[in-house]
Amino acid sequence: MSVYETFKKSFWGPTIAWKRLFTKPVTIRVPKVYREAAPRYRGFHVNDWELCSGCSTCSKVCPTDAIKMVPVDITVEPGKKAQRPAIDYGRCTFCAMCVDICTTGSLNMTREYIHISDDPNTFFFLPDETGIHHNNPPLGYQRDENSDLLDLERVEMEELPGEDRVDSFIEFVKGYSREQAIVEASRCVDCELCIDVCPANMDIPRYIESVYRDNTTEGVDWIYKTNPLPGVCGRVCTHKCETVCSIGHRGEPVAIRWLKRYIIDQESTEDIIRHAKEEIVKKSTGKVAIIGAGPSGLAAAYYLALMGYSITIFESKALPGGVMRYGIPRYRLPDEALDKDIEVIKALGVEIKCNTTVGKDITLDELKEKYDAVFLGTGFTTGRSTRVPGTDHKNVLMALPLLEKIRDYLRDPENAEKPPIPASLIVIGGGNVAMDVARSVARLQKMEGKKINVKVTSLESMEEMPADLEEIVEGKEEGIMFFPSRGPKEVVIKDGKIVGLKTVACTRVFDEEGRFNPQFDESDVTIIEGEMIVEAIGQAPDYSYLPEELSEKLEFVRGRLLVNEKGQTSIPWLFAGGDIVHGPDIIHGVADGHKAAIGIDEFLRNKEG
Repeated sequence: MSVYETFKKSFWGPTIAWKRLFTKPVTIRVPKVYREAAPRYRGFHVNDWELCSGCSTCSKVCPTDAIKMVPVDITVEPGKKAQRPAIDYGRCTFCAMCVDICTTGSLNMTREYIHISDDPNTFFFLPDETGIHHNNPPLGYQRDENSDLLDLERVEMEELPGEDRVDSFIEFVKGYSREQAIVEASRCVDCELCIDVCPANMDIPRYIESVYRDNTTEGVDWIYKTNPLPGVCGRVCTHKCETVCSIGHRGEPVAIRWLKRYIIDQESTEDIIRHAKEEIVKKSTGKVAIIGAGPSGLAAAYYLALMGYSITIFESKALPGGVMRYGIPRYRLPDEALDKDIEVIKALGVEIKCNTTVGKDITLDELKEKYDAVFLGTGFTTGRSTRVPGTDHKNVLMALPLLEKIRDYLRDPENAEKPPIPASLIVIGGGNVAMDVARSVARLQKMEGKKINVKVTSLESMEEMPADLEEIVEGKEEGIMFFPSRGPKEVVIKDGKIVGLKTVACTRVFDEEGRFNPQFDESDVTIIEGEMIVEAIGQAPDYSYLPEELSEKLEFVRGRLLVNEKGQTSIPWLFAGGDIVHGPDIIHGVADGHKAAIGIDEFLRNKEG
């Protein structure tokens, strides 16, 4: 550049700046002037607290660690946590990954982008549905089908089709392969909501993580911390955990139950026993008697054995397992899976005395004298009847005795009594036991070369039936016929033989306050044809083994024993759990047994001290 050009530029340069005084400024005078943001602008967040489950998935996915879950003072339903995401806008990059992965769709971004404050704490914000300034700003970026970070479809478990599985009692659900299990485990977002609703509070995300990392040995360790019946629960658990799975809000929940089964099926009995023995802590010489080798009794025995106690279980049946052995059909729970769980428990030194009925072969008073504490886990062993006219007929049966007879026959067909196999059956009831009876008899009919003719009738509608949905769907696939919203009125008998069941329409099962109070339309009458009837409307406990003077000291609520948070009854040395405390549910029984084991240990240590 020449000297002249340099002089010219330096002399006239300032005048160029002066002319800018008369032009309109380019910058926006915030906040006096507001420019409308684009429709999908990524501004400040809003969160619908009613939809939000507090799962913390947004916090875990945030790449800048800008989201923290903070406790909030709200009442939440089971399956949700009283915490909500707070966002640090000093860290947030507005990438919207939190919105894309939100399992309920509660978290979104607005078109609001202005926040001015000299208080830095206001930039750490707990969003609700009203926005950062509580002015209900217009929504901006929201997740769509092209920005979903979740895998919403579960890996289906291979199973036999209905027309094939009804030919026998073999287990028709085949189990995950290694590849399938790892893929399914990868869907878990580690929200931990499942832990809160599991009666046993199993650390589900940890054992699912072990599957994802292809380490089933570690998975066994996590499972046995709170559940010594994983082979059983991996097949027939009510899996309430899956009802609150975060993924389930927008897709199919993670197959938690099937992943538990996968872990246990991969490990040998010997390896599990070796691991269990390593957990034994020799710290007591006390003796504990357990009445009933069902879920609660076996669980209590396992954890007490780990604490070093000498355990004896008294079981009235020929084999241990209770309803797991004699009530649940083999196609759902094969003996091999149950035996594997029981072998682990027995390997810890637990003695199981079968064919020993307390109250007959040995009294409760004798147990009190010989043992330091007693646990009652006797379950629900008697059936309930509708008591409508005709139910005293010999071909009106109770569900549990029939299921037991079927299991015994299949276990030893040469020596056991053959169960009745009618040409047509009517099952009264809408729960899982009713479905077990219906599907078992359908198999027997098919195996005998008969046509499947099984009808299930219930007070509830199809949508209200308490049976698991999968049980109903599979029952339909196997040829079971359903007559919902019908109430039994009379067993129809001709020439001494049952020919059907007279029913009327049930218009309502529960009243406005949720109490069982069925209402009927007597003008709507239907006769369901069948030659045998099974009542499966519920079970009840049998306390005949309790001495009268002892029974008078115990507290009962609607037929169930009242215990404290440690499983202890009003009699200090007597503990209880399972069906007689919480009703029929295997995982509740497991949880009760574990809780009672801790309570018994505390009771005996205090007694010694």
